[in-house]
Amino acid sequence: MSTRTIPIAAPASSLTTQFLRVLPGVGLLFGIGLLGKLLEHIFTHLRASHPGVPFPHLEYVLWAILLGLAIGNTVGVAPFLRAGVATYELWLKLGIVLVGARFLLQDVLHIGGLSLALVAVELILSLSMMHLLGRLFRLPPKLTSLLAIGSSICGVTAIMAAQGAIEPEEEDTSTAIAAILTLGAIALFTFPAIGHALHMSQQGYGMWAGLAVDNTAESLVTGALYGEEAGRWTVLAKTARSGFIGFVVLAYAVYWSSRGLAPDVEHKGVFLWRKFPKFIIGFIALSVLATSGFFTHTQLTSLANLSRWAFLPAFAGVGLRTNLRDLTGQGWRPLIVGILGEIAIALITLGLVYWSYSHGVAR
Repeated sequence: MSTRTIPIAAPASSLTTQFLRVLPGVGLLFGIGLLGKLLEHIFTHLRASHPGVPFPHLEYVLWAILLGLAIGNTVGVAPFLRAGVATYELWLKLGIVLVGARFLLQDVLHIGGLSLALVAVELILSLSMMHLLGRLFRLPPKLTSLLAIGSSICGVTAIMAAQGAIEPEEEDTSTAIAAILTLGAIALFTFPAIGHALHMSQQGYGMWAGLAVDNTAESLVTGALYGEEAGRWTVLAKTARSGFIGFVVLAYAVYWSSRGLAPDVEHKGVFLWRKFPKFIIGFIALSVLATSGFFTHTQLTSLANLSRWAFLPAFAGVGLRTNLRDLTGQGWRPLIVGILGEIAIALITLGLVYWSYSHGVAR
């Protein structure tokens, strides 16, 4: 009798243990996000009641990031909270999937097709630019590869996907991640200012943020800071960009294995499926269901609200996981390479987006 109950009880106990382990950190993520919304509400009320006082005008998204940065870089994240804080990527992907219900399939096909064309150009530019700058600044070859992969696709996620494929030094991985996170933090403040200065439309700006900002979380935040509609189009552009992760990582894995400096890739199809971001399938599936009329208007509104709740802990995690001490302790050359490359890519993609909209390619 005991031999039958042990296999049943053990998984249940394990699931309970895992749930309890992540619960405190998840609570911290939601707590920071809710505090960010409260601060936005408070300062909105203060600006309305005291028009002569220059109270800061910050969206809850930015409040959540700043609160996370303050906590993470002062008291730090306690060990018992880290497992839950690490779930911010899960909340981010869930939010992206739910946003799919807000797109009709014809929008995904039309603007998604444009995104794929622009992403193809962005990929070539990013990879070429980073390798050129890496050689000029004499960076280690695998560090250059990681910077190129991170800047061309989806930042930290792409770097971590490439880590096991090309086997870089641990220092190269941490340096590339630090540089990408720094560039993402810079984009949060510079991109919205540029968008407003150029009077960009919500859709045009969202497309630009999805194409030019590397890390997925920072990209979506950069879009959301400009407006809810801009954030929606950032999700679409960024999702199209993320779809290339398997192909880019596979190309680098084959290159480094051909030089005897990385494991051989025996089953390329399996490799591509393993690296492909599965949340894209969920995003498209919800878009198909929404287009077919599967959801009522009330249900679509509920899914939109759920996506906002999913993004709440994700944006808080952006601040918590950014350690400013790591950003300054890795040397300046990788950061300079990243900044120069990102400036060039941002300007070129901005020009491409402007051209697309001025010639009626997008709507």
